[in-house]
Amino acid sequence: MEKYLVIVESPTKAKTIRKFLPKNYIVEASMGHIRDLPQSATDIPKALKKEDWAKLGVNVEEDFAPLYVVPKGKSKIVRELKKKMKECDAIYLATDEDREGESISWHLLELLKPKIPVKRMVFHEITKAAIFKALEETREVDEKLVRAQEARRILDRLYGYTLSPLIWKKIAYGLSAGRVQSTGLRFIIERERERRKFVKSSYWDLKAEVAKSDARAFEAKLSTVDGMRVASGKDFDSDTGKLARQDVKHIQMDEAKALAEKLADKEWKVLSVEERESTTRPTQPFITSSLQMEGVRKLGLSAKNTMRIAQRLYEEGLITYMRTDSPNLSKEAVSGARASVEKLYGKEFLSDKPRQYAAKSKGAQEAHEAIRPAGSDFTHPDEINFDGKEKALYELIWKRTLASQMKEATKSNMTVKISADGCEFTANGSRITFPGFLRVYVEGSDDPEKALDDKEVVLPKLAVGDILNPAKVDALGHETKPPARFTEASLVQRLEKEGVGRPSTYASIIGTIQDRGYVRKEGSALVPSFTGMAVVQLLENYFSKFVDYGFTSDMEQKLDGIAVGDVEFLDYMKKFYLGKQGLRESVEKQDKKIKPDESRTVLLEGQNGKVEIKVGRYGPYVISHGEGSAEIHASIPEEIAPADLKTEDVDELIELSKRGPEPIGTDPKTGESVFCLVGRYGPYFQLGEKTEENPKPKRASMPKGMTPKDADIETALKLLELPRELGEHPETGKVIKANAGRFGPYVVHDGDFRSLKKEDDLYKIDLARALEILAEEKKSRRGATVIKDFGRIEKLKKKVAINDGKYGLYIKAGTKNISLPDDMKDAEKAKNLTEEQVIKIVKEAQKK
Repeated sequence: MEKYLVIVESPTKAKTIRKFLPKNYIVEASMGHIRDLPQSATDIPKALKKEDWAKLGVNVEEDFAPLYVVPKGKSKIVRELKKKMKECDAIYLATDEDREGESISWHLLELLKPKIPVKRMVFHEITKAAIFKALEETREVDEKLVRAQEARRILDRLYGYTLSPLIWKKIAYGLSAGRVQSTGLRFIIERERERRKFVKSSYWDLKAEVAKSDARAFEAKLSTVDGMRVASGKDFDSDTGKLARQDVKHIQMDEAKALAEKLADKEWKVLSVEERESTTRPTQPFITSSLQMEGVRKLGLSAKNTMRIAQRLYEEGLITYMRTDSPNLSKEAVSGARASVEKLYGKEFLSDKPRQYAAKSKGAQEAHEAIRPAGSDFTHPDEINFDGKEKALYELIWKRTLASQMKEATKSNMTVKISADGCEFTANGSRITFPGFLRVYVEGSDDPEKALDDKEVVLPKLAVGDILNPAKVDALGHETKPPARFTEASLVQRLEKEGVGRPSTYASIIGTIQDRGYVRKEGSALVPSFTGMAVVQLLENYFSKFVDYGFTSDMEQKLDGIAVGDVEFLDYMKKFYLGKQGLRESVEKQDKKIKPDESRTVLLEGQNGKVEIKVGRYGPYVISHGEGSAEIHASIPEEIAPADLKTEDVDELIELSKRGPEPIGTDPKTGESVFCLVGRYGPYFQLGEKTEENPKPKRASMPKGMTPKDADIETALKLLELPRELGEHPETGKVIKANAGRFGPYVVHDGDFRSLKKEDDLYKIDLARALEILAEEKKSRRGATVIKDFGRIEKLKKKVAINDGKYGLYIKAGTKNISLPDDMKDAEKAKNLTEEQVIKIVKEAQKK
């Protein structure tokens, strides 16, 4: 019997495909890319180490020829694939259907140099039908797609490796610039500048609860006073804080309170009742960007984790390919969605005819399909072998796909105008007359009908002339808010709108700007650092063209043009890199003009005052000149966002630095002085001075919300007392400690951390109570029960335990949660797992 070698990227994908194919098909994984441009000097072949261009990885003088190397650890995989190839009669390259997948297939061909027939098979879902269809409809590797991917890779390398060394020299080593990364960062920096310029405004209005004598009360809001519309937040200029228009009434606090008091005794009468029907259409099926946005907004995932989970669902055969910018559905998908709708909700919920959607973004690959449940018979979310975030993401995809083939939701909207002594109030209500696609979004609720009712605001039956009684009239104060910082979801939306980058790269871009320290997350908001501001400032001042939104978007269009053959690769690359205004010449010219000290200085202007910040090796700081022109440096805590830094904050930090370490009191136990200091990570208390004999004095971070001027010796001594040694464990002889951590107070023994209960006092808990807590059945921070605790496994350099959580059994290795294999999801089997078995499962998961 003839044998065939099928090569895919990942072990999970290989495992799923293996289930569908006969035993004479050998399915192996390349573990992603097997060849790439060199990442460091050690990757460059010996023969080329002296060539300057080799460091770049692209020979720009020889038609931009790339230098491809096999990354460390991949040579073994290549040898294994060559060995398997010798046993086979043909090769099927089954990598993903996008540019990157095509590129992997091409590199496999280049390295394996097969002498047997090679066929390229593509599919956008991993189902039996799709795999067998792909085997029948093979093609050759698409050279245009390969060149398009190569062009992107080369362009990104030239951009990053030409600009980054300049940034190292002018700001700090280890920083980087990127074609899409720097433009994405610029969005965040510009928003921070807007927030700093923002001037707050205050305004007031009224809210009333009114009712007919025989009906329940409903809410109405003040809309006009003596015929003038009442001002709201949108009517103020964010740069000045003043009204931007004169045809509105700006109500202040005293006037609002007096008006509320006066209207409580006046007659309220219905002026008009308007009813109208409205129709809401379902949103189009998911594409990569919209899936990332919903994963962030609805599930609290990062864009990166959303894509990681989607990849797993795809490789397990549950959804179609997750890197796509087309919302189009195949005939099979439309039939599957409509069949599911009819089966679950009845024909009356189906749209009158099948609905199709077209891509709005430029350069969308229409050959791809939307992200949807795989196959023609969609698996219900309750029937998949996943729980937790995997199930939640699948459910989002399933609901969105079904909704796309359902009828519009219709609502009856009521607007009621009410008069009261020259004032006009407005009440709005809505009632769902036909739920349509909304029905699928309450799927899984205990009471779907009630869940639909909760989406309604029903007003009582009213007629013109009806007299209403004000049950309550409240004066409400409001303040305008600065433009919201970007979240991962809103940044993805902005990148897509501006045509910057491709949706498949957004998750890695957001990850990179955080990894580089340009941005940190505060809740869900992306807050820029001063280092990030310095990098963008340098690029704007000296390389504005290369971070211009239009230029970056145009680059995407040119790269798409290369993919279809409309743009000639060499001509474009020569113009971009080697031209008179090309990147290389721009960097060479500007290098001499850029002064490092100027590049490391960020000037903040706006309502919080004018502040000059320096970016240094140990974080941001300010400089003040004291007596005799002596320079005083004061660190800016990294937790202070650029837009929130006030001149008085800077003055306080400089004053603290100027005074130097002044004790706020003495520790009665040691007799040592206690200091309040400010460092890179914020204010902290320190016991004793830093000396050669005591290079690392004991320190404790100041609690959130406390400032150095609020510091007192009692708080400092309490915090410096931590961690408290409570005594030795009677069974192990090891010390038990009590301490405060990121998730609250806890006791710890031999790596076993247990949170304290509400009634426990961190500063009073004794050994006996600590032993009681440690003896309780262990629960993880999220309420999971620990089935088996392995402690720290040295081979993994992580603490490992098997937990039983809300969604079943899993391994917790460090901060990662890893699902147990299906045949081990039994509590007894899980308890019997050995350390070696757990190491194997964790290592397999790390490869994915």
